[in-house]
Amino acid sequence: MNANTATLDRNPLLGSPDLPRFDAITPECVGPAIDQLIQQASEALETVTEASFPAKWALLSRTLDVPAERLSRAWGAVSHLNSVADSPELRAAYNASLPKVTEFWTRLGADERLYAKYKAMDPSALTSEQAQAHKNAMRGFVLGGADLVGEAKTRFAWLQERQAELAQKFSENALDATDAFAYFATAEEMAGVPGDVVQATASAAVAEGKSGHKLTLKMPCYLPVMQFAHSGKLRETLYRAYVTRASDQAPGDAIRFDNGAIMGELLKLRHEEAQLLGYRHHADVSLVPKMAESPEQVIAFLRDLAVKSRPFAEKDLADLRAFAAAELGLDDPQAWDWPYIGEKLKEARYAFSEQEVKPYFTAPKVLGGLFQIVETLFEVAIRPDSAPVWNDGVAFYRIERKTAEGTQLVGQFYLDPSARTGKRGGAWMDDVRARWLRPDTGALQTPVAHLVCNFAEGVAENGIVRPPLLTHDDVITLFHEFGHGLHHMLTQVNERDVSGISGVEWDAVELPSQFMENFCWEWDVLKHMTAHVDTGEALPRALFDKMLAAKNYQSGLQTLRQVEFSLFDMLLHSLPEPATTPEAILALQQKVREEVAVLNPPPYSRTPNTFSHIFAGGYSAGYYSYKWAEVLSADAYAAFEEAAKANGRSTLDVATGRRYRQAILEAGGSRPAMESFKAFRGREPSIEALMRHQGMA
Repeated sequence: MNANTATLDRNPLLGSPDLPRFDAITPECVGPAIDQLIQQASEALETVTEASFPAKWALLSRTLDVPAERLSRAWGAVSHLNSVADSPELRAAYNASLPKVTEFWTRLGADERLYAKYKAMDPSALTSEQAQAHKNAMRGFVLGGADLVGEAKTRFAWLQERQAELAQKFSENALDATDAFAYFATAEEMAGVPGDVVQATASAAVAEGKSGHKLTLKMPCYLPVMQFAHSGKLRETLYRAYVTRASDQAPGDAIRFDNGAIMGELLKLRHEEAQLLGYRHHADVSLVPKMAESPEQVIAFLRDLAVKSRPFAEKDLADLRAFAAAELGLDDPQAWDWPYIGEKLKEARYAFSEQEVKPYFTAPKVLGGLFQIVETLFEVAIRPDSAPVWNDGVAFYRIERKTAEGTQLVGQFYLDPSARTGKRGGAWMDDVRARWLRPDTGALQTPVAHLVCNFAEGVAENGIVRPPLLTHDDVITLFHEFGHGLHHMLTQVNERDVSGISGVEWDAVELPSQFMENFCWEWDVLKHMTAHVDTGEALPRALFDKMLAAKNYQSGLQTLRQVEFSLFDMLLHSLPEPATTPEAILALQQKVREEVAVLNPPPYSRTPNTFSHIFAGGYSAGYYSYKWAEVLSADAYAAFEEAAKANGRSTLDVATGRRYRQAILEAGGSRPAMESFKAFRGREPSIEALMRHQGMA
């Protein structure tokens, strides 16, 4: 055995580990492992595309899907670490392998020989799950360029690789621009800021040998400063830094992270790719696998929502202006004043502040409450489990179900809750592996998920580390991501490409996540997941009633903001000629604002430059999905409200939960989302529940 073979034998990304060996994966092992896995999958592709190879689903799956899934899982582990534990060495290793991985998947999806094998299959001889996966695969071949020939095919492959590189660079710039900023504030400047944030920022300054308070642009720091700092000058400093991240307006040498040119090139390449495939523009391509039928339908949906919500948004703004002038002496509020004014008005109107609620939401208690809801509603049990992790703050759990034969493993998940340097901002769910009746062993592979958030960590007080405190918005975020996780983990589909979230239309995939958010507003649910960090007392009912009264506070403004982002995204990707310069992109954004917004940011604002959802996160011409799926999720939750009204009990109705689990969560992508929705509700969705839930009925 030579040294190279021995090294590969010890590579944690190779072999067939049950779970990724996150504690052993190093940047050095990425390249050799990915190269070998690509080679194995490429050899399998050559085998199945030989003329003599039978066009049989099971045989093709066993020969090609197994090595392809092995590559997918290994690259998934590397990509995950790149998002949650970024380092210069890992980034370099990731970027070195990215073009090779992209090239392989592009080649696989455009291989006319493989396409011919799928064409030769008889869908009527397949199971219903296999038939849906086959239908998706046939569509995927067309969108993957399998019908292209000659120079067009070569160009299409290059377009895929270049877009992957640009999306990765966009994401890196957004992360680096966020991490690069620090402002050291004085104690006077921190007046009004919540105590836990004051403590955490002071500790961060001490850790760097500095005095004062280290302020960053990460949400657990940025948002409370914007909401509570009395100093308008401090709020302006942070606001300007935040809205100019990764742009030509960034201060000093941070301009090197400017994403302007990347956005223009990405839009140009997406447009060219769409035209190669015979479509008008990227929006047409994006909607092929979605519920929405056309960009025009989506644009009409968004404009209708804008018209319905605008009167509420205008009233929200008028209230803010009147309060700012009368109570805060702000006759001409600026962009950095609105979060502060909003928080002050909420306190005055509802005698309630986010910071008053926060001490009751300790992370362990919230998590326990979430688990109890899931266990009750979906008839499962959640238990601590063990697995190699990438950070000491990461926990691992298993979901089990009692059956006649005993306890059955349903799925497992990693929970990574805390913000830290080198970790991408935001919150997300990603799959580690899918449920699959494996064609190589005949064994059932259970699903595993990543659940990632960016909450503040616990702070030390008198030598004792207090548990992390969550805002109510943080609680909603946790429930949202867990909803995605349940969609992935509770599936009962055995065909990998349509199990869990796989194969689910993008504009329906937010249904289970947004559905879970509703429970964060139910007293019978919430009271069991609160305990004051100092006294252990549950959230008082009077305080909850204030929260509930404030639930739809500024819902008009918030809805218009989401419509603005969604409409900008859809129009940007449906232009007859792409916007290839930052100026053209900003001009379109301004045009959208003039149509739907009631508030305009300063001219230096560059929000598209960190709009990672559409430039690096798979939501291009798809950001509308959040509002589209909200209609579905609100209507789905209305079934639980109806059950509670009928039985006089809580919305945690087990019978309704069982129907929801079976019709939507367990079905995964094995059938169109509308079929699953109608199987649960007995009809198509209605927008009424959404407008009612948001106080805009």
